[in-house]
Amino acid sequence: MDARHFVEGVFLVYAALLPIVNPLGAAPVFLAMTRYADDPTRAVLARKVTFNSFVLLMASVFIGTYVLEFFGLSIPIVQLGGGLVVCSVAWDMLRGADVSKKSTTEGVQDPQVVATEAFYPLTLPLTVGPGSISVAITIGANHPQTVRSFLTASVSSLLGVALICLTIYLCYRYAERLARFLGSAGTAVVVRLSAFILLCIGVQIMWNGLDALVGITGPPHVPRP
Repeated sequence: MDARHFVEGVFLVYAALLPIVNPLGAAPVFLAMTRYADDPTRAVLARKVTFNSFVLLMASVFIGTYVLEFFGLSIPIVQLGGGLVVCSVAWDMLRGADVSKKSTTEGVQDPQVVATEAFYPLTLPLTVGPGSISVAITIGANHPQTVRSFLTASVSSLLGVALICLTIYLCYRYAERLARFLGSAGTAVVVRLSAFILLCIGVQIMWNGLDALVGITGPPHVPRP
C-alpha cells in the first residue's frame, strides 16, 4: 500500500466533506434542537448522531452509486429533494419553531424518542445532508479499478469518514460549553445565523440539482462583435 497516496486519500476525503458537513457550524443548532435534554441525554444523542453519520457516509461512498442506479435516480434529483428537506428544517428554526416537537425533558429522555430524533432531524439533514451524501457518492464513484488501488482508496475513505465523524462527536458533545462561552444572547444570534446559513445551503443545493437537470445557468453568453 503506497503510504503517500494513502495519506493523501485520507485528507482528500476529510477536506472534501468537512466544509459540507460543517460540524462546528451545526453545533449551536444541535444544542438548540436538544435544549430540553439534559447533559447525559445530549451525550447519548451525540454518540448516536456520530454513528448514524458514519453509516450514512460509508454507505454513500461504497454503495450510493448502485442504490441510485437501482431506483433510477440521479445525484441532481437527490440534491433537489434533499435541498427541500434542508430548507424546511432551516425555515422552522428561523421562525423559532421547536423542531424537536418536545416540551418536556422526560419526552426527550425516552429511548425511542432519542433514537428517532438522533436520525431525523439531527443526523439527516442537519449533519449529513444531501450535499454531504452527493460528495460521498462522488468519492465512491471515482474509486480506481485495480485491486491494490481500490484497497488503498477504500481504507483511506474509511479513515477520512472516521475523522469527520470524530469531529462531529467532539463538536456536538461539547456544544454546551460553546453555548456557555457565548451566553444566551450570543447563542440565540448564532443559532439564527446558522439557521439562515442552513437555509441558504438548502437553496444552493436545490439550485445545483435544478441546474444540472435543466441547465438553468448554461454557458456564459459572449456577444458577437
